[in-house]
Formats: sequence, C-alpha cells, structure tokens
Amino acid sequence: MRGIAMIGAAILVAGCVGAPPGPEGGGRAPSLAALQQMCGQTADFGAYAPGVYSAILDAWVANRRGRLPQDQFCGFQVALAQQYAALGKSTEPEAHSQWVKFLNAQRAQALSWRAAADPTLRAG
Repeated sequence: MRGIAMIGAAILVAGCVGAPPGPEGGGRAPSLAALQQMCGQTADFGAYAPGVYSAILDAWVANRRGRLPQDQFCGFQVALAQQYAALGKSTEPEAHSQWVKFLNAQRAQALSWRAAADPTLRAG
C-alpha cells in the first residue's frame, strides 16, 4: 500500500513540474503583465487570463525567435484586448460566445506561429 502511495506522489510531483506556467509566469517564461508591458499594454482578462496568456506566450516565443515581427506581436495583443473589452466582458450570451470563438482562433494562430519557430513543437 505504501508503494502505491509513493508512486501516486511521484506522479503528482512530475505533473506539477511539467505543467506550463500560468499568467504569473514561471521558470524562464515572463508573466502576462511583463508580456503586455513589452507593447505598452495593460488589460485585465479576468477568468480568461490563462487562455490569453497561453496565446500571448506562444506569440512571444515566435517573436523572440524572429518569426513574428514586433509590430505584429503587439497588434496581436491589442486585438485580444479590444475583443475582450467588446465581447468578453459582455453579459450577452451571443457576444460571450463570439469572444470564446475569437480567443480559440487566436490561440490556434499563436500556436501556429510558435510551431514555425520552435523546433521542440515539431519534434514529434
């Protein structure tokens, strides 16, 4: 029984160590606030901060590796903030749904940029 508990604890620790950073950053990853400051941007994305952070972090990796120009990186952040202000904060179900669709599309785009720049995502 003790062996099973030890294995469970090891799995839990491994899961925490391998988990991607949250909006606070971690390891060598900058925080959401630091990423926003790179473009003179500050926006509070509320409950959507983890998803927005994921998208901006992927875009930042592509930017840092020379695959995404700075103006496009900053434009990406501005578009997220504008759409969140217009749709994400809305109490209307249709607007909220549009925000979620927009965020998912932006996350896919950012991941595509990162995959083009980051060979670890293509290692398979």
